[in-house]
Amino acid sequence: MKTGKKRSPEEIAAELYPADPTERKIAEAVFNGDEDKVIKCLKEAIESGFDPLYLIDKGLLPGMSIVSLLYDENMLYLPDIIMASNAMNDGIEYCKERSSKMPELKGKVVSYVVEGDIHDIGKKIVTVLLIAKGFEVVDLGKDVPVNEVIDSVKREDPIMLTGTALITMARYSFREVNDRLIEEGLRIPFLCGGGGVNRDFVSGLELGVYCEDGACVPKIAEEILNGATIGELRNKYVFLSV
Repeated sequence: MKTGKKRSPEEIAAELYPADPTERKIAEAVFNGDEDKVIKCLKEAIESGFDPLYLIDKGLLPGMSIVSLLYDENMLYLPDIIMASNAMNDGIEYCKERSSKMPELKGKVVSYVVEGDIHDIGKKIVTVLLIAKGFEVVDLGKDVPVNEVIDSVKREDPIMLTGTALITMARYSFREVNDRLIEEGLRIPFLCGGGGVNRDFVSGLELGVYCEDGACVPKIAEEILNGATIGELRNKYVFLSV
């Protein structure tokens, strides 16, 4: 009995690229993590009359969305998503420098790694996935003091805050951030994830929404834009391996 040949990520991606040749070349360069080719394709497209912001929306983001999709399907891995994100980010900066207006984004998210923890792979994945879905991300970095997190939320007015922790002891910074947000009247969803936390711990935070898998973060952000409350998010994701 013959079995069908398993398709490679490249073969699947080829079916998902934009139909327009110019947009396709940009998306393919992002997928391959080829930063030099991304810039080359963008330069050629802009010189031929394409709007830089159009190229972000129709070339760069679709390329990253394909990477995210195949990563969710376990067909691509962390190095792939990091290389693609670097290529996409370079392309976004190139386009923004050549445009007289800023791209319209869905909403703003503040993201960080808790104070006392320098492990930021999870945060990087979350950042990439959010950007690929059209969100603006304010990345505070790793080992971020509580005061800096609160000041950023005040300044940026995000739709949600995301924090990651790999070290178990560092997770208690989440509780301090949660309490400070409430004290300041900043009642926004506070997504907490990483190997240092579990669902039981996060459920004890009034603003906390547990997130086991970074792939779920853009979905939660979309739901927030559609009016989902913290309570609704907590109820929906409490039993899911998100």
